[in-house]
Amino acid sequence: MLFALLDYLARHARHVLLWGLALGILGGLFAPQMALTLQWTVAPIVATLLFLAVLRLGPEGVRAGLHGWRQGLAVVLGLQLVVPVLVVLAARGWGLEGTLLVGIILVLSAAPITGSPNIAIMSGASGAVALRQLVLGTALLPLTTLPVFMLMPDLGAPAEVMAIVARLLLLIAAAAALGLWLRARGIVRGDARSLRMIDGSTSLLLALIVIALMGAVGPALLSSLRAWGTLALVLALGFGLQLGLLLALRRHLPLPELAALSQAAGNRNIALFLGVLPLGMASDLFLFIGLYQIPMYLTPVVMGWVYLRMGLNRSPG
Repeated sequence: MLFALLDYLARHARHVLLWGLALGILGGLFAPQMALTLQWTVAPIVATLLFLAVLRLGPEGVRAGLHGWRQGLAVVLGLQLVVPVLVVLAARGWGLEGTLLVGIILVLSAAPITGSPNIAIMSGASGAVALRQLVLGTALLPLTTLPVFMLMPDLGAPAEVMAIVARLLLLIAAAAALGLWLRARGIVRGDARSLRMIDGSTSLLLALIVIALMGAVGPALLSSLRAWGTLALVLALGFGLQLGLLLALRRHLPLPELAALSQAAGNRNIALFLGVLPLGMASDLFLFIGLYQIPMYLTPVVMGWVYLRMGLNRSPG
């Protein structure tokens, strides 16, 4: 019974994410307490998703992802350091400010989301490369965010960012170690049945996270035209970053690897900064962060279609 359910969720993973988005929006309208109840589960679900991503890849997949780390390092420095610093300098030169600008800068400064290996696998991109970018992006976050926070001191204390990143790195290390140990010992095998159960569990947990994070989205979209403008902005930002990198490097990298890099460019862990931002600024960004989940969770469907048109087989791997 359990395997049948997880197998169904695995086969319809992209649709499960869409159902999660829909339930998140509707839940904010008709069952706001549901989203609040689920919010306490976000942290353990994130840890579980990291564990499942490594468990699915296994030692061979993780080793494969380590190849090309220099290229991955260059991508991280370009996306998380060079681009946000240029945007901050341009905004200061033009006298721009406001919550939306802060949201954009934080997106550009953030590391890939912790669920990026799971979403990459779901859409046919390289899960190993996505995991590599997640680890590199998170490890370098104290270095890459420091210039941005120095240029915009209202964002909060860089030392607090470093403390949060250190905790996230410990979480990644613990989840990865457990996943690799279980595969190396043969306790969990890399056969088709096991992979189906992992994929089904992953899709369910991703859907639960988005329901928890989107409680404010439904009411805002019903009551404010500004929310629709913010939605258009985050869609353009999330998919624009993905398509931009995909087109810029399409002649230089294998498509599964390039797809994973493009997803890392567009799907960023902006929620990580909520713990270090001033309280008023953090509350103003909740809607922005909730809306930003939409392009992230549409990635397997939208970008999966793009990859298919470019000749990428959607079969996970």
